[in-house]
Amino acid sequence: MRIKVIADSTCDISPDLLTKYNIRRTPLTIVKGESGFKDGDEITPKEIFDYVDSGKGVCRTASINISEYSQVYAEEKSNGADAILHFTMSALLSAGYANAVVAAREFENVYPIDTMSLSTGAGWLVLYAAELIEQGIEITELVEMCEAKKMLSDASFVIDTLKYMYKGGRCSGIAALGANMLNLKPCLELRGGKIEVGKKYRGNIEKVVRQYIEDRLKGRGDLDLSRAIITHTFFNKPEFVESIVQFVRELMPFDEVFATDAGCTISNHCGPGTLGILIYRK
Repeated sequence: MRIKVIADSTCDISPDLLTKYNIRRTPLTIVKGESGFKDGDEITPKEIFDYVDSGKGVCRTASINISEYSQVYAEEKSNGADAILHFTMSALLSAGYANAVVAAREFENVYPIDTMSLSTGAGWLVLYAAELIEQGIEITELVEMCEAKKMLSDASFVIDTLKYMYKGGRCSGIAALGANMLNLKPCLELRGGKIEVGKKYRGNIEKVVRQYIEDRLKGRGDLDLSRAIITHTFFNKPEFVESIVQFVRELMPFDEVFATDAGCTISNHCGPGTLGILIYRK
């Protein structure tokens, strides 16, 4: 059976991994002003940051609609896919999963998966599935394994500023002002498919990132050590990002640790100076 894996752009899987595992990426729409642009194809995080810094406003994100998903499924079926496994960000954060479920009803053997996560918290699960397919796991067992594994996600980010969340209506002006005055850097955690505020750090974001990473990893014996993913918006600081990858390797013996750039959706809501470590429990 030929199983095709599809992942929304919110999964933040890098182009090389998409190619390696033959994963189809379906882009959300970023609305800037009166125009819509395909996430990562027609707009970049830097263009989003520049737009916000210009004072013209903020960008919005739009989910992929039912007809768009139907077209994608039809194309993959016509290309020879016997089954389709499609990963979306948390259904509590986007209409994507609900739309995918409706579109899937038109086809046989199309399985949308609500990852209950976002960014490479979802992307980790996509790669897990792709590797299982290479091992010959059949679709029904594959779906069961992914549904079980997603409950073990440990996804979080630490952010430098609440400006983007405030401008996007995701936190109050008082909260943003207070965080700025106290130089607080909140950790955002995915819990039950929702984003909640965890520990609040204080100080320079690069120092905070290292403390955050240590807090997430040190002394833990419950982690799946096959892979850890660092996803970030430190696009102009590759040396810093590489130092964090090495720091993770020093703290925990993961088989694989790599960094990916956050896509437009995460960048639009969290802004520059965001970094997360995306891991799973055993």
